Amino acid sequence: MSDSTEEPLFSVRDLVIDLYTEQVSVRAVDGVSLDVYPGEVLAVVGESGSGKTVMTLGPLGLLPEGVSVDIRGYAECSGQSLLARSGKELARLRGENFGIIFQDPISALNPMKKVGPQLASQAMRLRAVSKAQARVIALELLQRTGIPDPEGRYNCYPHEMSGGMLQRVMIALALAGNPKILIADEPTTALDATVQAQILELLQDIQRKENIAIVLITHDISVVAQMADRVAVLYAGRVAEYGTMEDVLTRPIHPYTKGLLSSVPDFRGQRTEPVTGIPGSPPDQSSLLPGCRFAERCPAAQHQCREKRPALVEMADVNKAHRVACPIAVSEGWGQSNDS
Repeated sequence: MSDSTEEPLFSVRDLVIDLYTEQVSVRAVDGVSLDVYPGEVLAVVGESGSGKTVMTLGPLGLLPEGVSVDIRGYAECSGQSLLARSGKELARLRGENFGIIFQDPISALNPMKKVGPQLASQAMRLRAVSKAQARVIALELLQRTGIPDPEGRYNCYPHEMSGGMLQRVMIALALAGNPKILIADEPTTALDATVQAQILELLQDIQRKENIAIVLITHDISVVAQMADRVAVLYAGRVAEYGTMEDVLTRPIHPYTKGLLSSVPDFRGQRTEPVTGIPGSPPDQSSLLPGCRFAERCPAAQHQCREKRPALVEMADVNKAHRVACPIAVSEGWGQSNDS
């Protein structure tokens, strides 16, 4: 895990992202602040629709076409602001700093081109090398990501490769520009358990050897337990809980985090109570009420929870790096405000 005295590679402060279509507007991200440090794995966790992908990819200009976006707040990488940039400037900063591992590699790769030339093209674009040099880099990337027979696979089309091999190609593509940060968006969702374990091991090996920071977007708690240094739990576009993996997964405080953990089999094999779910559904983010977003589903909610947005506070009596947005925790004296 990173030394807290280091400067973060990637930061967002009070980030707000509104998405607009012709019919509706949605506040997908609502005042999020996060840091990613060199060599660490930050897991961003939450139910589908919680804002994980939008929060991470929005400042990089990688949201789907056809949706109007309004981004406010601040986002920077290596000291350079990512917002209010032209498309060309943002593409340059993105290429210099980030590698993206998308959830579905078959959709991210061009089905009409062989995988090797796709890798070589990415290397030429991001490293400004010759075509011959790019081919060598592409073969090295295929070998580096554990693909057998790199020469043979270089000339395969995406449909000729298995899901696990395609995900390795996707990782190779993400590494083509020598990034400082890998963003892995549900990188193992479509894979069986054995291949999933291999892909996670590959990511861990890359992270350890090259000190690359990883932002892991996932809803899989077992993956978080295996890989993460720190965890940010998002709910309806807001951070509910934020801390070390050990604190968040073994000493959760926010009722939503507790609900997430109780919804899956115990990853440590220590829980005796049955697996349960979280009642209700996430709120409609096109029409949000004041107060805690989780209040309508929370078994401990009180009147104050529905009236005022809870601040993200340090749990001083537990660990100052452990922060929770829960007014009940504050009222019972579990922590102190960051502003104090």
